[in-house]
This record gives sequence, structure tokens and C-alpha cells, in this order.
Amino acid sequence: MDADQTPSAEDFEALKAALATAQAELAAARAQRSDDAAMIAHLKLEIAKLNRHRYGPRAERTARLLDQMELQLEELEASATCDELDAEMAAAQAMMGKTTTVAAFTRKRPARKPFPENLPRERIIVPRPSACLCCGGARLAKLGEDITETLEAVPRQWKVIQHVREKFTCRDCEKISQAPAPFHVIPRGWAGPSLLAMIAFEKCGQHQPLNRQAERYAREGVPLSLSTLADQVGAVCTVMQPIFERIEAHVFAAERLHGDDTTVPVLAKGKTDTGRCWTYVRDDRPFAGPAPPAAVFYYSHNRRGEHPQSHLAPWAGVLQADAYGGYDALYVADRTQGPIHQAPCWAHGRRKFFELADIAEATRRKSRRKTAVVSPIAMEAVRRIDALFDIERSINGRQASERCAVRQDQSAPLVAELEGWMRDQRAKLSRHDPVAKALDYMLTRWPAFTRFLDDGRICLTNNAAERALRGIALGRKAWLFCGSDRGGHRAAVMYSLIVTCKLNDIDPQAWLADILARIAEHPVHKLDELLPWNWKRQADKMAA
Repeated sequence: MDADQTPSAEDFEALKAALATAQAELAAARAQRSDDAAMIAHLKLEIAKLNRHRYGPRAERTARLLDQMELQLEELEASATCDELDAEMAAAQAMMGKTTTVAAFTRKRPARKPFPENLPRERIIVPRPSACLCCGGARLAKLGEDITETLEAVPRQWKVIQHVREKFTCRDCEKISQAPAPFHVIPRGWAGPSLLAMIAFEKCGQHQPLNRQAERYAREGVPLSLSTLADQVGAVCTVMQPIFERIEAHVFAAERLHGDDTTVPVLAKGKTDTGRCWTYVRDDRPFAGPAPPAAVFYYSHNRRGEHPQSHLAPWAGVLQADAYGGYDALYVADRTQGPIHQAPCWAHGRRKFFELADIAEATRRKSRRKTAVVSPIAMEAVRRIDALFDIERSINGRQASERCAVRQDQSAPLVAELEGWMRDQRAKLSRHDPVAKALDYMLTRWPAFTRFLDDGRICLTNNAAERALRGIALGRKAWLFCGSDRGGHRAAVMYSLIVTCKLNDIDPQAWLADILARIAEHPVHKLDELLPWNWKRQADKMAA
């Protein structure tokens, strides 16, 4: 090769610099693309949430679709951050020892909310400079300070509290005096109230079975056997029974209740039985009622109608529930304890039509070569019912009298038109048509479905009870089954306490820890002070 054509060292350096610059620009472009993808996913999620808030859930699986979108956004955000850091490192490498300036990509993030004021602050003073960075002078005077806050988490700390009771002898009578032993939540117990609250809340509130808790505690250096933890959970349920009974009395003092049930797998000999967990929710917030919300849970080994009939035996009022036949005996007119009026859920009725009008699901069925039909009648029924839901959203939280007046003025004409249209369409269909079954579901219960027009307390849906049962649905995936029927009853007590705390915007674990520490020494006639809503008022006063 000719010597004149041999690249020099300067040419190699220039090529390396150009390659580094190109790599930095490529990394910045990749980071920009990842950021754009994350932003698009974020906006799609926001649009979906706004549409759900404006138009209501279009189907049961809408919530699952939102969860999937959130998971997708989580992955895209993490990828965008990784690409941003790669771009910064590539830009730094390109500028090492060179005069070329390569702009690193920086993501535009939304403004972060300040950290809560109640969190403790630890000040770490960075050592001051010993001399002026400009002239080297030592005469420095403090002008101010800049503070950069970083949120940090301290790992869980275990400790043993020793209660020391000193003994004294009397020099006069030679008798021994000693202070009485401090109260413990559980007789002969070893676990403090905060630990008991954590174990119970992790099991029933965070759906962590005791065997998983025992494994985690052992890794933290505190070995606790499964049977030992189970003893503590049983003791907590027993200690909290008086609070459960007062929540139960508060719930059944309501004039209107939400009721629902869900399956609970129960371990049996050589198989798994299907038990039931029932809930009754008092929530007067939709019609601006002053009573605090609360929920009570019960467990049963099966779904016989005798269970809700026994739960609601001493109660009378308006029951918002699905069309389960076990409730029918409660709706008889000559009931001794007083009438219970049925108020079905319009969301259940709408769902039957939506399943027949779901274009997306029909498309998926066709792709799998299955029969798929989109019914125009079902689509029209969904449109008409959605108009009622739009009115309901505008009056949510108002007084019952205001809600009733708006319903009489705006909803009653729509309901009358809907009934006439549904009866006309039903006359044209055979009894085997799926749309006819959806129409019959509502038409056979039409007086109950229209009861909300004359009572401003009634909600259009039974979502309050379904939200209360959501934790059990999540827990089934973690603990798989209850160990016994008695375990189901204990779980029902804990669910009542935890869900009631959540309805009142209270941290269930903090409330449990405080109540367990105080309940034995608390006067019986003042136990109502420990109920979640009263406890919250006291905590707010102390904070103020």
C-alpha cells in the first residue's frame, strides 16, 4: 500500500470521535422514541380513565383492560428511563477529551408532588468549602443554603421490649411490694399490639398467607412458626369481637343496605368445597347521609337462601342486591319484622345487554371461528340505559330530596319510554332468543327496577357491595382456599374491620395496632369511641 494512502493517527481519532458522536445521537434518538411511546401509553390510559368516569364501565373486563394498560405503561416508563441513562452515558463518552458537544437526551417529567410534611426529616450537612473556589480566599460567610430532598425507606426493625417490675421490701413489716404486670393483648402473649396488627392485616388486608409471612420473618432473623402466627390471628379476632359487634349493629341500623356474596374455596377431605362470603354495606354518602360508611361480612359453607335470611332476619328497609333467589323470602309483603323492598342493580341488567352488543368480543369470536352476533336491540338498550347513568352521575352526593326531584323530572320519562320500547321488542322475539332473556330479566322485576324513581336514597347500582368484595377476589389468587369453616368465620370478622377502615379513609393496620393496645383497659360503655369513624375524629383533633 502507498504510504500516502495510509491513515494517520489523527484520522483514527477523528473516525473514533465521529463514531462516538453517531452512537450518542443514536442513543438519544432511541431514548426519544421510548419517551414518546411511554407518553402515548400514558395519554391512552388517561383517556380510558376519563371515558370510564364519564360514560361508566362498558363491561366487567374494562377494569382488567385498565390494569393491563397500567402494566404496559409501567414497562414503557422503565424502558424509557433506561434509554435515557444510556443516552447520557453515550453523550459523556463522546465528549471525553473532545471539543465536540453532544446534547444528551433529557425526559420531560411531570412536576413531582412535594413529600408529605408529616415525614421526619434528617439533615445531612455537606462539608463546607475551606476556601473560595474563585480566588482561594479563606474569609467565607454563609449566604444561604440549597436543600435537595431524597425519599428513603428504613428496613423494618425488630426489637424486644422489656417491662421491668422492681420489687421492694418494707423495712417495717417486711412485706414485698411490686407494681402489677402491664396489660397484654393476649393472656400469656408474647407479641406486641403493632406486631399483632401487622400479622392480621398482612393476612386479611394484603392477602399474604401466614406461611409466606413466616418465611419472610425468618429471612429477617426472627423465626416464627406457622402455628404460632395462627394463634395470634385467632386471638386478634377474639379480642376484636366487641368492635365487630358494634360495626354490625351500626350497619343494620341503616334504612338501606347493599348486599352481595362471592365464592370462597374451603379445604375439605380430599377435595376443595366452595363456601360463600356475604357482605352488607351501609354507605349513605351518595345521598349526603350523615352516618359513616361501614361493612359487615359473614361466612357460610354453602349458598342456601337460609343464610341471607338469617343475616337480615331482624332488619327491614331497602335491600340493593342481585336477583339471587335466596332473597325472595325476604320480600314477602306480610313479613313479621317489617317489609324489605327489593332494589335491583341496573348495572347487572345492562351487562346482559352489553354482552350481546360487544362488537370487540364478537370480532374476537369470529377470529376463533365461533358464532358471534351483535344485536342492534341490545345496542339500543345499552344506549337508553346509559342515559339514565348520565343523570345519576350528575346528582351523586346530593340530598335525597334533590335526587328524587331530578329523577322525577328527567329519569322518569326515559324509564317510561324504555319500558314501552322493551315490551314492544320482547313481543317480536322468541323465548329462546338471548336478547329475550335479557329483556325478561328486567321486565319481570320492573316495579323493583323503577323503585329508585320515588326514593332518593336508592342507588342505581350495587357497586358498593361489589367493591367491598374486591379484596376477597384478589385474596383467592394468593391464599387459594380457607383452611376450615372456622377460618372462614374469622376471616369474615377481619374483613369487616379492614373494609370499614378503608371506607372511612383510615389505615387499617395503624387502627388495629392502637385498638389492640387500648381495648382491654377501655371502659365497656365507651367502646364506641374505638370505632373507626370516631377514632379518625380523635386522630384528626390530635393532629390539629
